[in-house]
Amino acid sequence: MRFLFVGDSMTVGRAGDYTWRYRMWRHLDGCPDGPHEIVGPRSGLYDAGTDTAVSTDYAAPFPAAARRHLAGWGEGWFHMAPLIGPVVAEHRPDVLLVSLGLIDLGFYTDSDQTAGNVRAFVAAARAASPGLRMVLLPVIPNVRARDDAPFAAECERFNTALAKEVAELDTAASPILLASPPEEYAIDTDTYDGTHPGPSGEHKLAAAFATAMHQAWGLGGPYRATGPTAPADPGTG
Repeated sequence: MRFLFVGDSMTVGRAGDYTWRYRMWRHLDGCPDGPHEIVGPRSGLYDAGTDTAVSTDYAAPFPAAARRHLAGWGEGWFHMAPLIGPVVAEHRPDVLLVSLGLIDLGFYTDSDQTAGNVRAFVAAARAASPGLRMVLLPVIPNVRARDDAPFAAECERFNTALAKEVAELDTAASPILLASPPEEYAIDTDTYDGTHPGPSGEHKLAAAFATAMHQAWGLGGPYRATGPTAPADPGTG
């Protein structure tokens, strides 16, 4: 089974992070229904010095093949919808694990426009691989949503729209799951800056995807938070 991570800054991570991708790889690597493979055109972490995902400074040993992804700092549904078709055609994933939306609502599109980009993304991905499976994570509100009521309402409207899109777009041939948001996700303790996940947040995001796949498809197994923890320094994530 081949997996492709698709996401924004919360998924790509920055230099010094483990990333929830690492936590998910550890989980899949330990599941008895493997082998599982991570695919994608990119492999780097975000490097603030170059403003690109070129860093390889992961916080733990992470095999090069397992670092692959399609995620970018500041990229959302708006950016990924035009990219996903060619990437799926080239890298042939069986399952997309998608965490997008916060950056869209914060800078690029409103909830209705973002929902339209979700539809375009799904259509392009399926055109490249008609039997593709997808797991979509709702927007996880960040510190801005806590302090900005209109933005929080827009996040809520999008998550409602996303649930409707998943219900309408899900098919037997190409199933789509809406993962449940992590329970008790705390901005102050599960992120290192109010948005990007630290160690506990990484585990919770990975668990949301793992639980959805296991419960709906019998894929993988129950999530177990194994592996090293991140350094205590909150700046490293």
